[in-house]
Amino acid sequence: MKALLLAGGLGTRLRPLTENLPKPMAPIANRPWLEHLIIHLREQGVDQFIMAAHHYPDVIRRHFGDGRRWGVKIEYSLEPFPMGTAGAIKNAERFLDERFLVVNADIVHLPQLVPLLDFHRQHGGIATIALTEVEDPSSYGVVEQDDSGRILRFVEKPRREEAPSNRINAGLYIFEPEVMRYIPAQREVSIERETFPRLIEEGAGVYGMVSNGYWRDMGTPARYRQVHWDVLNRRFPLLMHGRQIQPDVWAGEDVEFGAGVLLVPPVLIGNKVKVGDQTVIGPYAVIGDNCYIGAHVHCSNSILWDRSVVRDNSRLSNSIFGYRTVAPAGEVFNNSIINQPGEVMRA
Repeated sequence: MKALLLAGGLGTRLRPLTENLPKPMAPIANRPWLEHLIIHLREQGVDQFIMAAHHYPDVIRRHFGDGRRWGVKIEYSLEPFPMGTAGAIKNAERFLDERFLVVNADIVHLPQLVPLLDFHRQHGGIATIALTEVEDPSSYGVVEQDDSGRILRFVEKPRREEAPSNRINAGLYIFEPEVMRYIPAQREVSIERETFPRLIEEGAGVYGMVSNGYWRDMGTPARYRQVHWDVLNRRFPLLMHGRQIQPDVWAGEDVEFGAGVLLVPPVLIGNKVKVGDQTVIGPYAVIGDNCYIGAHVHCSNSILWDRSVVRDNSRLSNSIFGYRTVAPAGEVFNNSIINQPGEVMRA
């Protein structure tokens, strides 16, 4: 089966981290989220992928190439301008001549495909939408369904007490190729506001099924951090690279600790990391590969991407450092996002 991965968004709410990076390439537990997703879908039986990309697509292409390193085939559908969810699907039409899967690649969710595919075959409609259940649906588009699972309408951001259900679009779809007839070409098209309402109105058969398991939109700094804390707590059991060197502390290869280092779980440390004397790491810290952390540093509730440097006597709390960020000695970073030396945004 082919999967179209929608990776063309600008990731504006995660800037400056996504200034030069597609949002799905942001690392989760020290690996790009898109890599975790492809590995999971491969294990579910998907071996052909099309990347719908627009914002810095070469970052994705350099990392994945043709996919052979991961045992899959990857092709690329580049958007000439931001085309929206349905517009990106239409733009990739030449690759999709049979039943296919579409995944919003910036949603953190590892779905089980077999139940969704079985349901899709049984109902015989043109589309299946994976749904997730939320406690408060008032910030989302909520679905109303009949007893067969057919979606009757979407209610956008209802008051909690007026919502027809607590089920929302999880960002994963199974389509028959005939869906392309309902999507205009060469313009931005919203699947939520245009395509699905048209399919429902014309009786093409749009059904929804709850996809169980962890689900979170990582599109803000707070949500991005929370995904990591859920990984560390094993609420989201994502694959950890490294071994447990003490309870709830994972470390990769060639990690060097100075004298008196204290690791306060939960903590994840990547490969080839150096930590100076009398430094405290954690609780809730994720350190990327090839990072250097000086002496007398305190790093908690923070995420450092690969090759970051934190000089002596600095303190980090509730902060995110992008790739190759260098923090000067003796500085305090609280609720900060830093993507380049000297560029700080309070979050």
